Amino acid sequence: MRRRAALRTAALAAGLSTALTVSVTSGLSAAQAQDTTVSVRLLAFNDLHGSLEPPPGVRSQVKHADGSLAPAGGAAYLAAYVDQLRGQATHSLLYSVGDNWGSSALESAMFHDEPTVQLLNRMGVDASAIGNHELDEGYAEFRRMQTGGCHPVDGCRFGDTFEGARFPLLAANMEFENGAPATLPFTVDYVEGIPVGVIATMPADTARMVTSEGVGGLRFTDELAAVDRTADLLDFFGVRAIALLMHRGAEPVADNGPNSCEVTSGPARDLALRASPKVDVIFTADSHQQYNCSFPDPMGNPRVMMQGASHGRIISVVDVTIDRTTRDILRDRASSFNQVVTHDIPPDPGIQALADDAARRASEVGGARVASLVGDLTRDANGSGESTLGNVVADAQLAAGSGHGAQVALTNPGGLRDDLLPGPDGAVTYGQAYAAQPFGNTLEVLTVTGATLKSALEQQFQPRGDGTISERILAPSSSLTYTMNRSAIVGERISDLRVNGAAVTPENIYRVAVNKFLADGGDGFDAFRSRTEAVHAGCDLDAFTAYLGARSPVAPPTTDRITVIG
Repeated sequence: MRRRAALRTAALAAGLSTALTVSVTSGLSAAQAQDTTVSVRLLAFNDLHGSLEPPPGVRSQVKHADGSLAPAGGAAYLAAYVDQLRGQATHSLLYSVGDNWGSSALESAMFHDEPTVQLLNRMGVDASAIGNHELDEGYAEFRRMQTGGCHPVDGCRFGDTFEGARFPLLAANMEFENGAPATLPFTVDYVEGIPVGVIATMPADTARMVTSEGVGGLRFTDELAAVDRTADLLDFFGVRAIALLMHRGAEPVADNGPNSCEVTSGPARDLALRASPKVDVIFTADSHQQYNCSFPDPMGNPRVMMQGASHGRIISVVDVTIDRTTRDILRDRASSFNQVVTHDIPPDPGIQALADDAARRASEVGGARVASLVGDLTRDANGSGESTLGNVVADAQLAAGSGHGAQVALTNPGGLRDDLLPGPDGAVTYGQAYAAQPFGNTLEVLTVTGATLKSALEQQFQPRGDGTISERILAPSSSLTYTMNRSAIVGERISDLRVNGAAVTPENIYRVAVNKFLADGGDGFDAFRSRTEAVHAGCDLDAFTAYLGARSPVAPPTTDRITVIG
């Protein structure tokens, strides 16, 4: 049995507040005292997004190395596998790598994600990174999730009280605008008297990924500098075994199963190669992908970097051996694997009851039929970057904004979180519509010049620090057409821009409907900040469901609004 206590200390030399969370066994046996090493199992999952039930659609399965697909996920199975994996080891620590909530499934979101925090508490999470989505509702709501208390407007919707997280939420590079830490940078657990530290970081560009209200008063510093600084601080305190929870993920060039390692170069891999050699294990998140890699640290020593599939479908496992004398991890004895959360073991009955209760209560709203479809609306992009779901959402936002003079609409692909697939009779429910567009963004109709509109479209191509180009194609409404040339230089890739068939001129004024995330410059589209007027036009989800209902049965639109050359 483990007992837990919390200690707080001030690391004045680094200007940081930190907490040491102590997990200690009840005593050492004679055999343990003579053993020169201690073994610890580190487990991590990532990007749960409030998925209490097995996730639907494309996220419902995991691809194995032989190409077969296995149904996976669901809180009850996740908890059961955590128990099984922890039961196989004398000592274990369980981490989440962030995005526990936000863009959540309806059964969690309807209750302000309080059921998800209950799940994490019951599973015995030892520490969690903060993902960008934990800030979707702003810092004050993040703090409520951390410390407890009822929602200031809706009260406690899932129970009479809400205790908050029993585990620390970490980010070494999140601070207030005055430079003071906005949360804990690390925590330390003790196993048989040996400290095991864990650091966490958020994306340095979190402010571009979350609404301005969500990150108001906060700033996010360089990830590498934060990792190195915090690793040095832990080393100063005598902590030699260190794991990193990095809420930034790599993109595989091929999916050859949960334990393959065919990832592209990019920020996550670059950080893994450059982060302080004092860090022994790196768990990543955010890209929702699966991989199990080993990359050399700056000293040339091998170091695990791994990630599991999102929405509770995989638990990443690293078994490490710690030298009792040096208190450091013996890297050459580390082994790692990604455990798929399949449905072939009994689910945890207590967690199943929690998930069933949340799903039952949410179904009263989520089960309502909103429209019929005559075909799938998916996020699958064609060669131009368009998708049937994206184009329908853009058309819905144009319809909602037309009463405020909107002539075109654009929406970001990151705001589309699930495909919209009709049931046997063609029906789609409110719950499905919510899953497809869960953020509840307000719509804004902006007054912009033609030059600003073109600049925004040029920002679909953004240079990265490593010389590559990040591409985010905005879904256009049917009233907007243009030509895209990917071989042209960045800033000159958009031509023949037309609104309702008429050529866009730089000096003319246009009314553009976008969600508030884009209106505030999210995803790097800061051209929209050059608007001269912004008028609210309701909620994006309301616009979507109203549009589907008014045009039911809805057929998938064509995806020919963008012409690609070069």
